[in-house]
Amino acid sequence: MIVSPTFFDHEPLVLARSLIGKVLRHRISHPVHGDIWLSAKIIETEAYYQTERGSHSSLGFTEKRKAMFMVPGTIYMYYARGGDSLNFSASGDGNGVLIKSGLAFIDQRSPDICLEVMQELNPINGRIRSPEKLCSGQTLLCRSLGLKVPDWNQGTLTRNKLVLEDVGYSPDRLVQCRRLGIPAGRDEHLPYRFVDYEHARSATRNPTAGEHTIINRR
Repeated sequence: MIVSPTFFDHEPLVLARSLIGKVLRHRISHPVHGDIWLSAKIIETEAYYQTERGSHSSLGFTEKRKAMFMVPGTIYMYYARGGDSLNFSASGDGNGVLIKSGLAFIDQRSPDICLEVMQELNPINGRIRSPEKLCSGQTLLCRSLGLKVPDWNQGTLTRNKLVLEDVGYSPDRLVQCRRLGIPAGRDEHLPYRFVDYEHARSATRNPTAGEHTIINRR
């Protein structure tokens, strides 16, 4: 089931937890296989508020950051170390959630051939990347799904091209911990990162190896 626009109308900490387990699908036109849906289940997110210094929006409104100030669910994409990164705006000006990593998702709509195409898009040193590590990081996720900053920044989800689905999966446990890559002095201590405990080894970095809290959801 495709989520409604109101799904995103929550503060970042709530939205970041809610996004875990949802499936992101991007339809591409492949030269051999035609129109196919590349899919990943979200397993890691990070929440950002304008009021804390780890957020891009804390530096003020600019045209590049405009999406963070638009209606909840607006796509904010930017380049991180040369790679594309995907975020959604949340409730409140300048607030949003970073889609940190995912797990390749295979079902009737996205069969095995879609996984092979994702691996073609995101090899490692000329070799095939394992499914468990295919989307282990914000830029790897976007590369595997074929998502690009010029195509989607300040855009919105659309039923025939890019969708977010609730497939009935909700993790029993979440890991909550500090976000990654936040410079010293920019609220790096805030525990605004969430990871599906079941798939912690496929996250950007396994959060259970450091200081963390387990959230039991059942």
